[in-house]
Amino acid sequence: MWVRVNTEGPSVAQEGQTSGAEGRDQETFSEEEFRTPTGQTIPAVDDDSTQESNNQDSFPNINEGFSQGSLQDDLESDPRVDHTPSRGLRSLSEVYERAPEVEANYGLLLVVDDEPSTFKEAVEHSLWRRAMKEELDSIERNRTWELVALPSGHKAIGLKWIFKLKRNSEGKVTKHKARLVAKGYVQEKGVDFDEVFAPVARIETIRVILALAAKEGWFVHHLDVKSAFLNGELTEEVYVQQPDGFAVKGKEGLVYRLRKALYGLRQAPRAWNARLDKALKEVGFSKCPHEPAVYTIHKKNSCFIIGVYVDDLIITGSDEKEIKGLKEKLKKIFDMSDLGMLSYYLGIEVDQRRKSIRLKQSGYAKKLLEASGMWECNPAKFPMEPKLSLSKEDETDVVDPTEYRRLIGSLRYLIHTRPDLSFFVGVVSRYMEAPRMSHLKAVKQILRYVKGTVNYGLEFEKGGNGRLVGYSDSSYGADVDDRKGTTGLVFYYSGSMVTWASQKQQTGLIGDLTNKEAGSVMLFVDNKSAIALMKNAVFHGRSKHIDTKFHFIRECVEKGKIQVEHVSGEDQKADTLTKALPRVKFIEMRALLGIKDLGVKVKEESVG
Repeated sequence: MWVRVNTEGPSVAQEGQTSGAEGRDQETFSEEEFRTPTGQTIPAVDDDSTQESNNQDSFPNINEGFSQGSLQDDLESDPRVDHTPSRGLRSLSEVYERAPEVEANYGLLLVVDDEPSTFKEAVEHSLWRRAMKEELDSIERNRTWELVALPSGHKAIGLKWIFKLKRNSEGKVTKHKARLVAKGYVQEKGVDFDEVFAPVARIETIRVILALAAKEGWFVHHLDVKSAFLNGELTEEVYVQQPDGFAVKGKEGLVYRLRKALYGLRQAPRAWNARLDKALKEVGFSKCPHEPAVYTIHKKNSCFIIGVYVDDLIITGSDEKEIKGLKEKLKKIFDMSDLGMLSYYLGIEVDQRRKSIRLKQSGYAKKLLEASGMWECNPAKFPMEPKLSLSKEDETDVVDPTEYRRLIGSLRYLIHTRPDLSFFVGVVSRYMEAPRMSHLKAVKQILRYVKGTVNYGLEFEKGGNGRLVGYSDSSYGADVDDRKGTTGLVFYYSGSMVTWASQKQQTGLIGDLTNKEAGSVMLFVDNKSAIALMKNAVFHGRSKHIDTKFHFIRECVEKGKIQVEHVSGEDQKADTLTKALPRVKFIEMRALLGIKDLGVKVKEESVG
């Protein structure tokens, strides 16, 4: 890498700074010079300049250092070359005259579309240097550490710079983020960390919150806590080395003792969560008993909900004015970015409208197709042939298991807004240990289906009765290897599909959020014998082998917590979660589930 750092340059640390800031030789922000391959000098960051000016002025013109005319001159002087231009072609010199000037922004060539993996790579670009400075400024403001001599018997944990490009739903770069991370993998339990668990809101919980907001006509806001882990207070004695490029001049042998957590520490998530929990309770929120990453405020005529995923907070409720007040209170406690109306969350595109909230992952799906080389493929109408029989004993060619697993993992994340893929991705997931060509062909069929339905997703609509309704279905002996069947479950809240799975789901969250009794859960089943077993203690001789825990359902029916009703196979919404259906039937069931083409333009405009 082409970098020269003048370690003798003056420090930019301001007089009066504490916690080891005095004398720090901030190499990348003083008077150093950075050299490109052509010998051009890249000036250090000017804090008063804009990002645009940095991009325009910090790098030499690509034409400098190269002789554009040398090749053309050699050709023109060679008597063996016919200089008569062919029709429709231009000489090299004409091309250079007509071509626009291109900036030789070597740093941008490295990192605009790629994230640098080392400090030496990042330090060549002004935007990454600025990002590192912002990270260190945040650490100093937060009084995260203090410079001390390492006590005897202790070790100092190393630090590493991590660089990340933040993008919007369209894939455009919105921010260059540098994160100083501790090498927590060298920590020892009981020495420099103890408990590490910290709860985050499950994606099913986020869908429930959004469905509730849509039903009530509430808007959902998005907050991001800057350098969240730096707010977590440590109870253990932890020391870290000084970061690359930012050793305090004259004190290079000292280390930092952490007052608060750094990213990468094993206990950092738990410390941050404890601090956030305390802050939310201070402003009036209470933790949800069924979901520790959800907080609520219930008043006589109002309700407010916050969902937490590490440093991302979504907040919704019945009064926009009070929500604004709650956000202001939180901003006084933490350094936060108010991202306005929720539009993009954990890779999911959120489109808030006056009468609905739409969820899709079209951007993610496009990236998946491009990464797998399937963007130019012919789209398919359905994800799997109904009579396709896959087996672990397949004798077709072996395929790369790493690539196969990558595709499966990517498809599984797409299921967050595409329940129509659940069964099919589950089937191909069974063969990740030793995938064969037949299994890969099945995966590619799913990708072809994704190509044809890239804009499909979920829509949560306003209104409804607020009831929780479930559908349950099973297939038997479908797997040719072990003859085990598949059970499908899908649950709707107020008509909006909020969760789907092959196992029993928790249903207590709705009452916690709304502070209302949602009434009994309606469960639709297309097997009359199963209904009879749930409602009555019949068929004792034929059912005594059933595990005791499954009789819990019967107890819930007896207590009125669950109402079980029969539904015909034609109207069984969970059917497509248990088996591959013929094309026409599959399309009908997909619509019955509530999965829509959200790429179709409608008159109603998005809000926010």
